Amino acid sequence: MPLTTLDPNTALIVIDLQKGIVSGKFIHPIADIVDRTRALIDVFRAKNLPVVLVNVAGRAPGRTEQGPRASQTFAEGWADLLPQLDRQPSDIAITKRSWGAFATTDLEAQLKTRGVTQVVVAGVATSVGVEATARQAYEQGLNVTLALDAMTDIREEAHEYSIGNVFPRISETGSTQEIISLLEKRRSPL
Repeated sequence: MPLTTLDPNTALIVIDLQKGIVSGKFIHPIADIVDRTRALIDVFRAKNLPVVLVNVAGRAPGRTEQGPRASQTFAEGWADLLPQLDRQPSDIAITKRSWGAFATTDLEAQLKTRGVTQVVVAGVATSVGVEATARQAYEQGLNVTLALDAMTDIREEAHEYSIGNVFPRISETGSTQEIISLLEKRRSPL
């Protein structure tokens, strides 16, 4: 469903824009994804709306068909958020150890405390961290909006499947500019 509105208490959730991940080979230039995400961050901050910066620093422990799980440790700095995000003291920082940002974290409680009823999700990878977080937000009863041009994946078919088949069932979608336009129509904070 195309983007219709944003609730008064909407939070931005930025998924896995961290040093160890952005060096991957994505289907869209990662610099463009970071720039669009930063534009969203700037407007959310200017409107005094919550910004959630999520990084991943581990893996779920279960067995998979892809073989034994790799080491649970990452190289020094791998999980560090990109400096371009300019983390602020007011930002909510979430470190996850699974695909979605709600599982095994206190993200739901943090958003409820702030009265958040809707989230905008951006980041990487579309079919993994972004989709899992969007699904979990939807299952928590939050309205979900996905910034389609502020996300990417390493596999085109996975990216397209999420956008065409999953996202319409759990969210509204829009471009960064459409989201920013809705935010800018709001009165500025005092």
